Amino acid sequence: MTVAVDKPPARTSGRLRVLATTDLHCHLLGHDYYADRADPAVGLSRVASLIAEERAEAAARGEVCLLVDNGDGFQGAPLGDIEPGSTRPHPLAVAFDVLGYDAVGLGNHDFDIGLERLSRVLADVRCPVLCSNLWAARPGLHLPFGEAAILERQLDSCPDLPPVRIGLLSVLPPQTLVWGGRGLQGQLRATGIVDTAAEQAWRLKTEGCDVVLALAHTGLGDDGGALSAAGGGDSTENALEQLAALPPIDALVGGHTHLTLPDPAHPLDKPVVMPGAHGSHLGVLDLDLRYGDGGWRLVSGQARLRPVACKGNAGVIQSLAAESPELVAALSQDHQRTQERMRQPAGSSDVAMHSYFTFFAPDRGLALVAAAQAAAVRPLLAQSAAGELPLLSAVAPCKFGGRAGPQFYTDISAGDLSARNIADLQIFPNELRVVTVSGGQLLDWLEMSAGLFNRLTPGRSGQLLADPARAGHNFDVMFGLQYRIDPSQPPRFSATGERINPQARRIRELRWRGHPVDPEQKFAVAANSYRVRGGGSFRMLHEAEELSLPPLLIRDAVRDYLQGRLKTDPLEAAPYPWKLASLPGARAVAVTGPGAARHLAELPAGLAVPRGFNEQGFWELELHL
Repeated sequence: MTVAVDKPPARTSGRLRVLATTDLHCHLLGHDYYADRADPAVGLSRVASLIAEERAEAAARGEVCLLVDNGDGFQGAPLGDIEPGSTRPHPLAVAFDVLGYDAVGLGNHDFDIGLERLSRVLADVRCPVLCSNLWAARPGLHLPFGEAAILERQLDSCPDLPPVRIGLLSVLPPQTLVWGGRGLQGQLRATGIVDTAAEQAWRLKTEGCDVVLALAHTGLGDDGGALSAAGGGDSTENALEQLAALPPIDALVGGHTHLTLPDPAHPLDKPVVMPGAHGSHLGVLDLDLRYGDGGWRLVSGQARLRPVACKGNAGVIQSLAAESPELVAALSQDHQRTQERMRQPAGSSDVAMHSYFTFFAPDRGLALVAAAQAAAVRPLLAQSAAGELPLLSAVAPCKFGGRAGPQFYTDISAGDLSARNIADLQIFPNELRVVTVSGGQLLDWLEMSAGLFNRLTPGRSGQLLADPARAGHNFDVMFGLQYRIDPSQPPRFSATGERINPQARRIRELRWRGHPVDPEQKFAVAANSYRVRGGGSFRMLHEAEELSLPPLLIRDAVRDYLQGRLKTDPLEAAPYPWKLASLPGARAVAVTGPGAARHLAELPAGLAVPRGFNEQGFWELELHL
């Protein structure tokens, strides 16, 4: 006799796990090439160990697991610098292949190397590369990325059910075309983040995607369109909240601003993750799915972060993830070549250079870069009409702590220097530019820079000196002038360049060679390509005239200056340009790195009193203004 046995009910639910990285800026290994030592707080090689753990857990449960990157990966650390004539695959392309990425979205900095060079490095990336809101500006131009992708993945826990169809789109700030300057002009056009994402997400849904994931190289906060991008229309730079409100988007990976999400202070209705920068975190999205008459649908989702390190006592960094031996081995040759390149001699310095006090005291590293910039362009301007104009040199700090943490400061000892020290002063391969501006534009340029500071009240203590929401690399110091900054006044400009307090003036006693600067007076200013092409929302530079110069990396100018191939520039002997105005009774708190303790003797007596470490591992100083 045959006994009927009921079949167990088939499973109709499962999970899609998305693992995400963003803003790696080519920090692929846990190594600080500027100091030539291991760094326990960063590196895709450390994230890779967490990726392996999350994948193993997902596989044991029969879940689908995707690995995606959200852009700004190809440059920002020496390992990513492309050597002229190199035919080797870019180290990031190697890393994507070794770790088996499923898709990659592009960020604004990925276009800094120009479309032609980007096309070459993307040729070695084997997974789909996406950018949904940049388009060819002329017929026949081939773009090395797609506008969207659909991936099908089978849930092992539900072998009898159809695979999950996952739609991916990728958006970045339309300002990318402005920041990319001449290298992108006439090649690309941009559309707005929100409009494009909505259109692409609805299209993916109509094409049968069960889940739509947005790789959104954008942050929190509606900035109202910091800059006008090519093509006009919606030019919002940071639109993560608006994207999360779009019905067809199920989950998002954020980026661009180097923050971390989820964060209780910024609740969002969708599962959203933003995994920091430089390989500091792995982002994890767990999306629970259920199968029904309409196919798979998302029923719930959770977002979480896994850091590669934590801060211990006295700001000491403790590693939480070992480096992946497989990725370390795959990048060993690139690592060795980078170390060799960074160890090449590059002159010497009689004084130590660091950026620990850059927001309230002279920064010798900035002074060196300013002199090198001026020395490099003076001969080029001598035969032009601009050669008769006063030459100034604008320089901003590259390493100033901030969101990158308490170890992220320039710190160069006196003595012989190498290429790694030059890179420590100029971490991005920016080119040297010259613009002509009026005294009025110059004043607004400095007002925009002075927006870094919080408004301070005389007689009060415990006031944070610098606004953490303002990027330190937008604090331009103008060498060749003399001025004071009065932070008791409100900022004239917002972080996005809007004139929010038209009557406010923080810049006091602005002088050139002892004389007040006339609003109609003309100046030539040497500056970096990032600033001149629109970076930092310095809107007063939109109308500035850029002079034609041969291509020259600022790093190369600094090296040539140190090695005596450029004449000593008069700016080298000039007094430091600015000071904070005296605010009787004001006590401001400056945050800096632990390494600042070695340099306290450089500060005037009574200016700074140590307060100890804060929760983020920064060292605090109380400034007596």
